[in-house]
Amino acid sequence: MGGASVWPYKSTSRNRGLVLLALGVVKVATAEQLRQLVLPGTADVQTVRNVCKDLRSVGLVESVGRTSFVSSSGRPVWRDLWNLTTAGLASAATELGRPVKEIGGTARDAAKASAPHALAVTDTIDAFRQSPPQPTKPVARRTAPAPVRELPTRPPGLGHLRGWETEVPLPVSGTFTTPARGSLRADAVLTAPEAGVPVLFVEVDNHTEPDAVVARKIESYRRFFQRTTKDHRDRPVPFWQSLWDPSDRDGHPPLALVLAKDGVSPEARMNRMKKIRDLSIPCWRGDRRGGSSYDPAAKDGYRDYSGTIPVLATTLAQLRLHGPHGPVWWRYGHPGWETLQDALDNPDDVRAYRHREEQRRTEREAQRERERQEREEEESRRKAAAWPCPTCGSQVFPDDDWETRPPGSDCTVCTNIAEREQQEAEARAAEEAAAREEARKNGLFGFLR
Repeated sequence: MGGASVWPYKSTSRNRGLVLLALGVVKVATAEQLRQLVLPGTADVQTVRNVCKDLRSVGLVESVGRTSFVSSSGRPVWRDLWNLTTAGLASAATELGRPVKEIGGTARDAAKASAPHALAVTDTIDAFRQSPPQPTKPVARRTAPAPVRELPTRPPGLGHLRGWETEVPLPVSGTFTTPARGSLRADAVLTAPEAGVPVLFVEVDNHTEPDAVVARKIESYRRFFQRTTKDHRDRPVPFWQSLWDPSDRDGHPPLALVLAKDGVSPEARMNRMKKIRDLSIPCWRGDRRGGSSYDPAAKDGYRDYSGTIPVLATTLAQLRLHGPHGPVWWRYGHPGWETLQDALDNPDDVRAYRHREEQRRTEREAQRERERQEREEEESRRKAAAWPCPTCGSQVFPDDDWETRPPGSDCTVCTNIAEREQQEAEARAAEEAAAREEARKNGLFGFLR
């Protein structure tokens, strides 16, 4: 970017590259925001202002708008807004390592209109990143050295600045470069696979739209995620996976809904979250499935999240204070505030159900094994109590043919034979006795009667 004489405000090459990188992502920001994003360790914001002025001197950035806020004393405070020029877009694309067409426009019109929503998106990205302040090289002094500054501490952040994109088109039809009417733009998208999180879409809410409009945006996200295309094997795959990698989680990529407006009571924020939740139920609540393959009496089941969006709501104030890993997320359908990993999890999905089913299968097999062992032990006891039949020599069991038998008795077969022979003998004896009685009664002259 030229020799040292080009830079009248004495900014460093490193700092200029960082500011171009930040503006390539967020498009428009104040010097204070740029400092938080990429140079939080500087002593004051003047370092970043000097960087912006140097970049303006060579036509890479410009300041065409201002924004204001009310200070603690009640006075309005004005801040210059910085955005890239057309030439600055090319330089920012180089810093980001992306084609110019992928990083969007100069945001000149937004800067002229004070860019309230774009500034809220910038604050949200900063709250996600929580860029840790790094000490800067102290200025050489002839007098006594300057006292060591105590750098502020920030909670752990998420992602690198190069992993962020803003104003990303999500075409429900058409292409990413020429989306069809009815498509929407994601306020921001974070890709941070190194952090173990799926691609995260971020919607920043400034309370400027009705609840129903925000809920319809969630439905538009789902329509985009449901869109399919053909892969190299002519198989249908989600269209969004042509830009972003899939994860192993059920459902579509998560959507972070960040309520960013200051001066809103906690009750009002929560009421808005609840209304948006209730109006977008079909988008995030999975279908209930029930039953068990191993225990028909088990009243168990799971939710199928395959066609749903995990919607994670939070506020910018919470995100700033606790960072993205703190318990700041309310996942629609979950009972309370959670960390990011817990909010992304589906404790009632098919994975947990399969785990419970596996436990039931294991318990069923264990029960069957116990019953088998009991049968074997009972059979061993029967065999140990058996004796040889005194008549035929075969084994006789105490409960032979479900009939208790005294020890030493004959087997069932021999007992039956003996009983039958006894019955036959008794029958023959009865017949013979009857015949004798008949002969006695009739005698020799019985025919005369």
